[in-house]
Amino acid sequence: MDDHQYCQERAAASGSSFYYSFVFLPQDTRRAITAFYALCRELDDVVDECHERQVAVAKLDWWREEIARFAAGAPEHPATRALYDTPLGRNTAPALLLEIVDGMAMDLDHLRYPNFNSLNLYCYRVAGVVGEAAAAMFGGTRSEHDREIRRYAHELGLAFQLTNIIRDVGEDARRGRIYLPQDELARFGVAEADILNGIDTPEFQALMQFQFQRANACYDRALTALPVAARRTQRPGLVMAAIYRTLLDEIRHAGFPVLRARVSLTPLRKLWLAGRTWLFP
Repeated sequence: MDDHQYCQERAAASGSSFYYSFVFLPQDTRRAITAFYALCRELDDVVDECHERQVAVAKLDWWREEIARFAAGAPEHPATRALYDTPLGRNTAPALLLEIVDGMAMDLDHLRYPNFNSLNLYCYRVAGVVGEAAAAMFGGTRSEHDREIRRYAHELGLAFQLTNIIRDVGEDARRGRIYLPQDELARFGVAEADILNGIDTPEFQALMQFQFQRANACYDRALTALPVAARRTQRPGLVMAAIYRTLLDEIRHAGFPVLRARVSLTPLRKLWLAGRTWLFP
């Protein structure tokens, strides 16, 4: 298969909500963002699939070298080759790609986060930077609204990552990771052992309600920051916001069963949300 087909299959196979934000894009933009998403998946899988730290470190170092090759116009991996093959993707700042690699590397050394400030840096690298790069591909960060769109992209990336953290509490705990800030566990009286052992408590429910409110506030700030004039160019991000915010609401309505189950939306519902948001951004 060629590089773009590789990225397309990588994106479709992931089952991610991001895929549904691409389907209505013009072909050139869709090819660029699909390649970028496939690259992010490759980086994410380094940490999730490598069980030996040294192997993961070596792979991330290889990706840093690959980003240097991308900057020089000679990438080797199918995802980076596909990204470079598109005019929009070729303009992706290598510094942003390196920030994403650094975010993935944090997972190798940080199984806990003492407070929200430390977690916020992680979220910025693995999600806020992704949002900024994507917004640039959609054409917004070179307009008169550059500053507002960057703020929107960073807030929306944070909202997405906080939603992921809420959704994946149980799954992450089974990997020995807790992304919920340690000082907030203490504030709500939640024992770390209860999270690791999947024990739901009233204290845990109160903690999750607090996390929900924080994520919801991020969505509000993001949508407020986005200028009305930029809503059409930034429709893919708005599609993602509609899908992820609906997921967040579903998790809350289900009573935060995240220690024992992974709440998700059906593909049909995601497609319906995508179509509605695309037509009425």
